[in-house]
Amino acid sequence: MDQLTNCPLCGGEKFITRFTCLDYTVSKEQFPVVECESCGFVFTNPRPALADLGNYYKSDTYISHSDTSAGLVNKLYKFVRRFTLKQKYSLTTPFLSPNTLLDIGCGTGAFLHYCKTHGTSVVGIEPDDQTRQYAIDTYHIDARPESELKHLPEHHFSVITMWHVLEHVPALHERVEEMKRLLTNDGRIFIAVPNHLSHDAHWYGKDWAAYDVPRHLHHFDIHSITKLFGEHAFEVEAVLPMKFDAYYVSMLSEEIRSGKRNFIKGMIRGLISNLKASKTTWSSQVYVIRPKKQAH
Repeated sequence: MDQLTNCPLCGGEKFITRFTCLDYTVSKEQFPVVECESCGFVFTNPRPALADLGNYYKSDTYISHSDTSAGLVNKLYKFVRRFTLKQKYSLTTPFLSPNTLLDIGCGTGAFLHYCKTHGTSVVGIEPDDQTRQYAIDTYHIDARPESELKHLPEHHFSVITMWHVLEHVPALHERVEEMKRLLTNDGRIFIAVPNHLSHDAHWYGKDWAAYDVPRHLHHFDIHSITKLFGEHAFEVEAVLPMKFDAYYVSMLSEEIRSGKRNFIKGMIRGLISNLKASKTTWSSQVYVIRPKKQAH
């Protein structure tokens, strides 16, 4: 395990342990979730060494890698995805000029396939070999390993997306700098991440499924996203809700908490979370990020 002695966001050296979460999906190991005393950033610590991290994704139920339809929750996820793919694409279209989109962490390729069929030139980055090959074989898209990021041309992409991916990235500042190199001067970055300030996160506590330790290394909110990207000359232009996520995460959290599936309780809690949400407290949020405007 890697024991971090510095906050991944601000470099602070003092942390408070919030609680310890169970890796419900793969290892059944316990992982502490800590908060930086200096900046309030929340992250998993200790976490698996980089060489071992891939082992914690080896599960047939991990839908972003397997595209599984097993079980009611995954069937619902894939049903809803038909609508969310359209929504995601609609968010990006105003900025697709020229039509070049990079999706980092493209998984099985469903989003890039949707974009491609609507006339967008797309490139995907997916670190998992098996998942990447599935995307290539199934959708015939340009999906590349993570090592290819540094070989992509500078200021080439008008849109860069990371749909529920940034929380998995070990080196945050390096990744944001890489996106800065690749984005056009008037482009946009779309970051979707779970929000630990949401009602469902507070309600479920250590059983909140979106902590998803140790695969989720970092746990974001509006403050940490603003600080992270602000240090690299970006600004948050808009914060948008991902309302379906409250239901999905709540259903998974009910199973973690009780040991059995409870569709109705999960749906009710998801509804309550959405009803209680404010502008920056949705279960998951999309941050639309742009380069900071230069003062004249």
